[in-house]
Amino acid sequence: MTCSLPPVIFFTIFFIAHHSLSTVADLHQTRSRFKPPQFSPLFFSPPPQNVTTTSPTRYFEVNKPPVPDLPTSQPPCSYRILHHDFGYTYAKPPVLANYTLPSHCSSREFSKIVLEFQSTSKGRQFDRIFGLWLNGVELLRSCTAEPKANGIVWSVEKDVTKYHSILVKNETQILSVYLGNLIDKIYTGVYHVDVIFHFYPFQRTNLRDSSSGYSSAQADMILPISRSLPLNDGLWFEILNQNDCKYKEVEIPRNAYRAVLEVYVSFHENDEFWYGNLPNDFLTANNLSVAGNGPFREVVVSIDGKVVGAVWPFPVVFTGGINPLLWRPISAIGSFDLPSYDIEITPFLGSLLDGKTHKVEFSVTNALNVWYIDANLHLWLDQEKEIVEGKVLEISKSSLAISSVSEFKGLNGNFTTKAKRSITSIGLVKSSHGDIITNANQEFSYENKMVLGKDGSMQIIDQLIQADDRIHAKRASREIYCEKSSKSFPFYLYSDSLEQRNHTSLEIANVSMGFNEERSERDNGLMKTFKSKLENKQEGQGVMVVKDHLVTSGYGSTQQVYKYIGSDQCYFRNISSSNYTILYDKLETVCKKKTLKLRHGSASKQTPTLTGLIYD
Repeated sequence: MTCSLPPVIFFTIFFIAHHSLSTVADLHQTRSRFKPPQFSPLFFSPPPQNVTTTSPTRYFEVNKPPVPDLPTSQPPCSYRILHHDFGYTYAKPPVLANYTLPSHCSSREFSKIVLEFQSTSKGRQFDRIFGLWLNGVELLRSCTAEPKANGIVWSVEKDVTKYHSILVKNETQILSVYLGNLIDKIYTGVYHVDVIFHFYPFQRTNLRDSSSGYSSAQADMILPISRSLPLNDGLWFEILNQNDCKYKEVEIPRNAYRAVLEVYVSFHENDEFWYGNLPNDFLTANNLSVAGNGPFREVVVSIDGKVVGAVWPFPVVFTGGINPLLWRPISAIGSFDLPSYDIEITPFLGSLLDGKTHKVEFSVTNALNVWYIDANLHLWLDQEKEIVEGKVLEISKSSLAISSVSEFKGLNGNFTTKAKRSITSIGLVKSSHGDIITNANQEFSYENKMVLGKDGSMQIIDQLIQADDRIHAKRASREIYCEKSSKSFPFYLYSDSLEQRNHTSLEIANVSMGFNEERSERDNGLMKTFKSKLENKQEGQGVMVVKDHLVTSGYGSTQQVYKYIGSDQCYFRNISSSNYTILYDKLETVCKKKTLKLRHGSASKQTPTLTGLIYD
């Protein structure tokens, strides 16, 4: 049976049967259907003696800088809070460090705070998921780069200003970093890590105040919706299957007038490549025991048993996924800085401001083992009233509609899965800002077309996820705040296996993915508007030569175009690489004076424009 399975399935069978480390290492790692087989030691052998060893290779994810490089920018006050060598850290407690606001900064007011995660490694190692929390509030979810013999270096710089209220607390807090790594005679890569915070001095132009309270960029309080220490793992919850549900009880201060739940999500093991999982009817008909439940997944968030929102996640490919050579040195979109997802739950405050604890719950539709999920509850507090009152006016949600069509004969077939859902909530909050009615709406659509051919040795995945979020806040009949976000996540993968002579095969993988988002935020009271548009597209082509179940050689080429146009900055980068070498790199940061029209779905009656910010 194994000779007729898709190559990605075959890889998993070999890895489990022939690599004893994986049975331990992969409990919290990402070995799954699109993982390559074991790389031959010859593929990682050091260069000959007469060849000069090169310096470590720098890996990176293409992203706009967290702080624009402007002439008026002032240098930050920097503070290294942690240095640690992550060797054998799997199933051990997170590394902890005391976090205090640095005393050497000239000011205690900051316009930007940036988290920098630096790491070096040398040797051989799997990709490892990791997280960083401050007093249980997650600040970063990321994946390590896979090292090579002469070493690598990479860093993640993330704007964490929205966590301002917890970062500037005048008290000692606990910073937790979990990076579960394993070391043996073959897998020798230790991750040498530094965690640094950069505090940028306050500038008056960065202040965003609002009489309505909604345009305050940072919440007054952030409550962690995560597991509590002590643990021998990360602080995330583990969702093991489609029936699993994890929750945390929290008490919300009675003077909260706005609430946003920020959700962190990552997927591993049998669901790392959920978008390529096959329908169960196909697996049953062909007597296959591989990851199934089809290719659709939805993270559902509930409070006290009532659905308040959902996440249809971007399909992040980790640095060891599909063909690891694709992601060297340009890492896959979102792999170094996994996206988080906001859900506006202000309309539900009327049922939460009673001084009692409430359950925040997570589940995943069609889930297989394992999903890591937690959240941060951002709260805006009324400084003039001790008790804010509210009322839930309306909750309207469509049932999740999924349709699936399978047409197959043996191991060849065509599969189409479609899904859609909408969630709308309306609530009244009576605070010192007035009687404000907030309407929050989520609209989702999904389509996945999958083809299996050549008796299962060839697979094509063509998927599109679209997610629209709209928030409207009104006082009396006057709209005081509006926020819109429209995301689209196209994903395409072609994989094939070509048999060669002498027990050798060519494993081919071509992938294309995109993370696109249009956003607008408007405060009518203060006549303030923020608009942005991101188009981030990545393509890769790779081949691995496999002999006797070992990768003996291969190559990977990657091209990426990143275009961000926003009220805060413009950033454009067109870059391509092949076999660790950058072939082309064009960078622009100057906004050009034209007009950009931002669309926000069919429900939008107005088309806002963004003047002076466009690239040809």
